[in-house]
Amino acid sequence: MTKRSSASRSVRAVLFDSGGVLMRPIGGRWNPRADFEETVLAHDLSITNDRFTAAIAAGDRFFAALSSTPDYDDYHRVVLRNLGVEPTPQLLADLSREVPADRVLELYPDVMQTLEELSRRQVRMAVVSDAWPDLPRLHATLGIHHFFEAYAISAELGCNKPDPRMYHHASTALGLTPAQCLFIDDDPDLVQAAIDLGYAGRVICRDSPLPDVSPVPSITAMTELPEFF
Repeated sequence: MTKRSSASRSVRAVLFDSGGVLMRPIGGRWNPRADFEETVLAHDLSITNDRFTAAIAAGDRFFAALSSTPDYDDYHRVVLRNLGVEPTPQLLADLSREVPADRVLELYPDVMQTLEELSRRQVRMAVVSDAWPDLPRLHATLGIHHFFEAYAISAELGCNKPDPRMYHHASTALGLTPAQCLFIDDDPDLVQAAIDLGYAGRVICRDSPLPDVSPVPSITAMTELPEFF
């Protein structure tokens, strides 16, 4: 059963995680982006699917060992070296070249109508995301950047959630206290961390609800958010 314990009526803003809350990768993989294999094969046709799988797993371990989002080229170097491919300047440039966001990312179906309704109700909004600095540009391409007054991005702040600096950067930028902000994420632990810091919080569980024993309040769709305002 979805937990719907009421958020404080003093909340005036929503702080959104991005990936898994606002948008998702087409094809289901965040990193490397969907055109990675195609780009690398243009430089070396000999690489097999098994080698790609092992190298991407090494990239995942690289991420997991860090406390903040790395430089995108550094991440690519790790994956390429595990592929046995030289990370030349040209290949790195090809891997990080700009592509239309809608080629690799899409909004969840319930996002646009929810942001529009929150905006209509004059709810203030910001983003708190473990992401690279190009996140606002990606949001702009997807048509949602204008809804957000502030961004707390791990690659810029040098820390990842649940570091308090991530949450506080966004609420401070809005000129609000933690108690005036509702934090939304798809990771229950990160929502609980926000609650422990004094924020209201909800974990979004689109695919399956949290167990009834979970102490973290939840919603099953973004369209539930306007009810809090």
